[in-house]
Formats: sequence, structure tokens, C-alpha cells
Amino acid sequence: HGISMEIPEGSFIALVGPSGSGKSTIARLIASLWDVSSGSILLGDTDIRAIPQEAYSDKIAFVSQDNYLFNMTVRENIRIGRADATDAEVEEAAKHSGCHEFILELEHGYDTVVGTSGGHLSGGERQRISIARAMLKAAPIIILDEATAYTDPENEAAIQASIAKLVVGKTLIVIAHRLSTIVDADKILVIDRGRVAAEGTHEELVAESPLYGQLWNAHVASRDTAEEVA
Repeated sequence: HGISMEIPEGSFIALVGPSGSGKSTIARLIASLWDVSSGSILLGDTDIRAIPQEAYSDKIAFVSQDNYLFNMTVRENIRIGRADATDAEVEEAAKHSGCHEFILELEHGYDTVVGTSGGHLSGGERQRISIARAMLKAAPIIILDEATAYTDPENEAAIQASIAKLVVGKTLIVIAHRLSTIVDADKILVIDRGRVAAEGTHEELVAESPLYGQLWNAHVASRDTAEEVA
């Protein structure tokens, strides 16, 4: 409702807020997975609806918590990022995303069929293949929609390292599940009930936004509890 924001080229922007506040809706609108019903989204000075879908899609790499893998080989799933990529380029992307080693351990390596929805692989393995696909695409705008929300700590560390390589020099838009991953963002937008409730750096929001303060305190408490259990 009345969302207005500017995302400078090369910046790191984070969207945070309670579940159901509208964060993923904003991400999908920016990615042109959905169209706005009023207002506009501009890339530079151009309404994205005036840009051919394929041309705009080339500029966006979208990595979410539920990326889909097709029932074909690992190599073909990664190559979806760029159809004309060579085998060597596919494998290079896999190395950078931290999945080359486990792929080689599969029954047929890169030619292993992953099963329906990637069912023959673990959640962490599917996620790293999705990141390899995004790396191969080499799009200038990266959208991460809670990309590590369902991964265990061991896989999360590997995925975070992969993401760090993926986003170098890119415009980065992150929907944060764990707030500790976005404290260094250039700007954080707090979304509440479909509106921008506050915006600023982590330090500014901790001091000035009650809602962000609640989210941060809840994150710190859950992190401390996890450390105690470990």
C-alpha cells in the first residue's frame, strides 16, 4: 500500500518485517513475476512493463527458499541460467557455488537426474544448485528471498559463502530471515502490513524503530538459545 523506494545501482538493500507483511510480494513485483495494478516500477527511467519480458528477465537473478529443480540432469538444471553455456562454464559456476564436490559424488556426476522437484537431493544441495544457476546467469540484479531459511547450520555456512561470491559488484535485494545477515546493508526497509514502516541503517533502526527493535531482539534471543542448545 503506497510503497515507494529507490534502489541505487550497486547497492545492498534489505527488506525485513513480520511474516505476511508483504516482503515477498515486493520482491516478486520487482522481478516482474507479478505486475503492479497501479503505479509503476522503473528500471532507470523505463517502466519495466515496456521492456520485453525476456530482456528484463536477463537482468534479474531470483533465488528463493523454494527454488524449483526440474526432473533432468544436474548439468541441465544449472544451464537454465544461461542456455548457451558450455559444460566448462556450468562446472565453473558449480565450483563457485560450493556444489562441485557433492555433484561429483552423485551416481552419474553432472549427468545425474535430480528427480521431480529435485527430490533425489537434500534441501541444501538443491539450494546450492539454484545459486550455481544464478551465478551462471550473471545478471546485474540479484534478489534473495529468504534463501537460507530452511537450511541447517552446516549448509547455511556453505550457502552464505556461495552468495558472497554471487553478489560481488551487483545490485542486491535481500529478504532477511536471519537479521544478522543484513546488518551491513546500505539501507534496510521495515515492511509492516504492506507499507514501509521505517527505513535506515541497522544502527539507525535499532535506535529509532520499535518494530525493528522487536525483530532484532527476537533474533538475538533465538540465536542465543540455539547457541545454548549447541
